[in-house]
Amino acid sequence: MDETALIRNAQHGDLDAFNTLVLAYQDIVYNTALRILGDEDLAADASQETFISAFRAINSYRGGSFRAWLLRTVTNACYDELRRIKRRPTTPLEPETEDGDEVESPRWLADPNASPENQLDQAELEHAIQHCLENLPTDFRAVVVLADIQGLDYAEVAVAVKKPLGTIKSRLARARLRLRECLQAFRELLPAAFRLEEERDL
Repeated sequence: MDETALIRNAQHGDLDAFNTLVLAYQDIVYNTALRILGDEDLAADASQETFISAFRAINSYRGGSFRAWLLRTVTNACYDELRRIKRRPTTPLEPETEDGDEVESPRWLADPNASPENQLDQAELEHAIQHCLENLPTDFRAVVVLADIQGLDYAEVAVAVKKPLGTIKSRLARARLRLRECLQAFRELLPAAFRLEEERDL
């Protein structure tokens, strides 16, 4: 994929070129929104809003990491969604079934190749991680999702959330500490290597 050419064509109104970019980035955008918001429907809405906003603003893109530019857009969409939820606090953050019951093991966490026991363990671990993520302040949650889950480097995260590099490093350090503290309540679910690392730190 010649990303530069696709972006240039999209800036000239080529919808097919933009749709190719959407296909290339839809998974990372959706997964970022899902980790920040913790809800499939909200993540889908935020992803859709991200690409609508990106298409409208594509001419403002001036180079650099297109992925970071796009993830800045989805992060902003998630912030907007979280602000809306605060105005209507009855909206649940946990995934739900069609009947309105909370999903303990959302299907997006399941590994179809794992044994039933491993699937359960993995689902419980992912649920614990998501629980701890949702307990972080939004700004902390965003940098952890972008850096530790989506794999952006510090500079790209700084671009995505429009904050100085030093702020990103500070937020990541504090967010990771809070996550580690939160996950201590789920020690039995953590991989052995992580438990050993924690014991060395104590």
